[in-house]
Amino acid sequence: MRISVEQLAALVHGTIEGDATAYIDNYSKIEEATEGCLTFLANPKYTHYIYSTQATAVLVRKDFKPEQEVKATLIRVDDPYETLAHLLNFVSQQLPSKQGIEQPCHLGSEVPEDAYVGAFAYVGKNVTVGKNVKIYPQVYVGDNVTLGDDVILYPGVKIYHGCKIGNRCIIQAGAVIGGDGFGFAPKEDGTYEKIAQVGIVILEDDVEVGANTTIDRATMGATIVKKGVKLDNLIQVAHNVEIGENTVMAAQVGIAGSTKIGKHNMVGGQVGFSGHITIGDNNGIGAQSGLPKNIGDNQQILGSPPVNVKDFYRNHLYIQRLPDMLRDINALKKAVDKLSKEQ
Repeated sequence: MRISVEQLAALVHGTIEGDATAYIDNYSKIEEATEGCLTFLANPKYTHYIYSTQATAVLVRKDFKPEQEVKATLIRVDDPYETLAHLLNFVSQQLPSKQGIEQPCHLGSEVPEDAYVGAFAYVGKNVTVGKNVKIYPQVYVGDNVTLGDDVILYPGVKIYHGCKIGNRCIIQAGAVIGGDGFGFAPKEDGTYEKIAQVGIVILEDDVEVGANTTIDRATMGATIVKKGVKLDNLIQVAHNVEIGENTVMAAQVGIAGSTKIGKHNMVGGQVGFSGHITIGDNNGIGAQSGLPKNIGDNQQILGSPPVNVKDFYRNHLYIQRLPDMLRDINALKKAVDKLSKEQ
C-alpha cells in the first residue's frame, strides 16, 4: 500500500518534521530501512541508527530531541511502537479476506456464510461457530467445541472436544488445545494407571496462542486462559492451570498442573513454574527462571530459585570473583601454615 507521509501522519494523529510529500510503500527495522520505508524509534539503544537510516520516515516520540541532523522525515507521536502496531494491523486488514468452503473437508455442524473452512479441515458435531471465523486447512475441531466471533485457527490447529474459544482469539499453526493433562496414579506393582481427564479448556476473548503451544484440558473443571493473554510458541500449559488477564509469556515456558498465575505478568522465555503454586499480579519474571513456590505482586525477579533482579546480578558478580577469592584463601592458608610451623 502506497501512502504519503502527510496521509500517514493524519492517520496516526502525528506531527510532521520534514518532507510531508514523500511516499511510503514499505515497513522496516530502523537499521535495515531503505528509501520508501517507514520505521520507528522506540528503544533508546537504537537512537544512533536514526542518523544513518535510509528510511523515508521515522515514527518518534513527541519529545525526541535529535543531537545531529536527521535526513529522514520525522513523524512525532505519543508512542511509536504502539502506533506502528496500529498501522500494521490497518495494513493487514486491507488484505483480501478468505471466505467460503474448500473441498475436501468434513463439516459435522453448520457454519455461517461468512466463514472460511480450508481443505482437509474437520469440524465435528454440535460445534458452535461464530461470525467471520477462519478455519485454515488441516484444522481439527472436535465435537461440542465453541468458537466465538472472528476466531482464526491457522493450519494444523487441533481443538479437542468440548473446549471453548472466545471472540477474536488467534491460534497459530500446530497448537493443540484440550489434549489430555498429564495425570497418572502410581500402582503397587510400579506401573501407572491413567486418570481420565474429563474437564475442558476455556480461552477467553482476545487470547493469542503461538505455534506448537499446548494447553491441556483439566482433570475436572477447566484450564482457563483469561482475556487478553498472549502466549508465544512452544509453551506448555498443564491441566487446571489458570492464567490471568493480559499476561504475556515468551517461548518455551512450562507451567505445571494447577498453578494459578495472576494478571499483567510478563514472563521471559524458558521460565518453569512448579505445580500447585500461586503467582500474583504485575510481575516481571526473567528468562530461564525457575519458580518452586508462591510469589506476590509487583516483583521483578530472575534466577532459580528467583531473587530480585538487582540481587541476582550482584550475586552473579560475586560468583565471577569466586576463583580469585579461592586463590586468596589458599594463599592465606599456606601463610598461616608456614607461620605455625615456624613457631
